[in-house]
Amino acid sequence: MTRHLFGTDGIRGTANTEPMTADIALRVAMATALQFRRGDHRHRVVIGKDTRLSGYLLEPALTAGFISMGMDVVLVGPLPTPAVAMLTRSLRADMGVMISASHNPYQDNGIKLFGPDGYKLSDEMEMAIEARMALPFAPDLAGSADLGRASRLDDATGRYIEYVKNTFPRGLRLDGLKIVVDCANGAAYKVAPKVLYELGADVIPMGVSPNGTNINDGCGATATKALQDRVVAEGAHLGIALDGDADRLIMVDEGGRKIDGDQVMGLVATSWAQAQTLRGGGLVATVMSNLGLERYLKGLGLELVRTPVGDRYVVEHMREHGYNVGGEQSGHIVLSDYTTTGDGLLAALQVLAVIQTSGRAASAVCRVFDAVPQKLTNVRFAAGSAPLAVPAVNEAIRDGEARLAGNGRLLIRKSGTEPLIRVMAEGDDATLVDSVVGDIVSAIQQAVNQEQTVEAA
Repeated sequence: MTRHLFGTDGIRGTANTEPMTADIALRVAMATALQFRRGDHRHRVVIGKDTRLSGYLLEPALTAGFISMGMDVVLVGPLPTPAVAMLTRSLRADMGVMISASHNPYQDNGIKLFGPDGYKLSDEMEMAIEARMALPFAPDLAGSADLGRASRLDDATGRYIEYVKNTFPRGLRLDGLKIVVDCANGAAYKVAPKVLYELGADVIPMGVSPNGTNINDGCGATATKALQDRVVAEGAHLGIALDGDADRLIMVDEGGRKIDGDQVMGLVATSWAQAQTLRGGGLVATVMSNLGLERYLKGLGLELVRTPVGDRYVVEHMREHGYNVGGEQSGHIVLSDYTTTGDGLLAALQVLAVIQTSGRAASAVCRVFDAVPQKLTNVRFAAGSAPLAVPAVNEAIRDGEARLAGNGRLLIRKSGTEPLIRVMAEGDDATLVDSVVGDIVSAIQQAVNQEQTVEAA
């Protein structure tokens, strides 16, 4: 059986159209409750969300579904995805749910599911939930006296703030650091500035006025120009950009230059290796991570293990093979000594600890390797079309692979969360990389245009 609802990071789509409708959210909750309902104890689920307008649509639908199956619901409101994972474990809940489309625009939303251990569900578990959704629910509905109850955890924000602060080295403070933090008008708009302020930083907040439609809109980890400009204008020591659900991190040095997830992983792995706390003999990243990171780690006697794109696959490999540092170039950083999923704020604190301890500027500390020229271009296509199956596209890809042979690598893949084809190439020759990507993108775009022309006719 293949998954139809679930992608690389839960279920995602345009709000109020399938699969992001109240009806499907209700059925997902009912099926998931059945999947996790075991034993005679009072079952409990934690539900969090980001700041999207459609959260008001999906939250009550999910709540109704769980209650109908006799599961109590704990609502925590707008909080980062890693906070929901943490609270699921802390409250001894049977599962957790995060309503968010992460870095996508406000029109989209999503449903991410966590098991009682705070980890995202496996492919097999997601397939089992989809299979249950096709079956009748009537025989399994709770009786009138056994319906679940809903309550709100009023101190959820404070619990997460204390949890994150406790991952920062004791005895160390952020006094003397001016930090601009961009919360993307998303889930961390309250917690991120408070954590940095309580640790002693001079905090300049951005993206902390959510209105339901401005999440990720020209701000956050996927649109860092405003942050880069603000860091320079304020004379700040560095900037921190989170995305809509704060599970990814991009940083900016004092000169306004971006520091991506590869550099953050390299820095944390180096620091932990020196402290003899790095486990696994390296770190786990995805096929998107820069070749420069791989070469840098090799020079330290450390290994870079690559997985398919998706922080869930990174975490699965980390758990199976004993690694405690992993993540994605896009900014999902997983530090399993502290958390079960990507946590942008927590990862930022690890970087800040190195900066503060060293007494050096962010530009000197955070650029641990020279990145190999890399280019990524996205091509949008219509749902249901298959441009990668077009012979001319395959010929362009084969030609690109031949040109890069021995000098770099090429990666073509469909996005797991959006109707995009991602074309990425890297190598020591920047001109060659640009040319290869350009040729393949042109072939894909031509295939997409031809298909649209045929449909219009």
